[in-house]
Amino acid sequence: MSLYAAIDLHSSNSVLAVMDGDGKPVLRCRRPNDLPRLLSDLAPYRDELVGVAVESTYNWYWLVDGLMDHG
Repeated sequence: MSLYAAIDLHSSNSVLAVMDGDGKPVLRCRRPNDLPRLLSDLAPYRDELVGVAVESTYNWYWLVDGLMDHG
């Protein structure tokens, strides 16, 4: 099953959502801006994730760089 993730990045926390191909939520949570924690939340879905979208107006590079470094 194909899954899609979206992260709405704020200054101190992020809202993480994982959805299936029909747009039904599989996971929705608010987390502190901590790369290991976000990676841990995404780990159970990694094999099925087709893509991750990040919405941010600033300070996005640490998250995108970290996600890219971890495939």
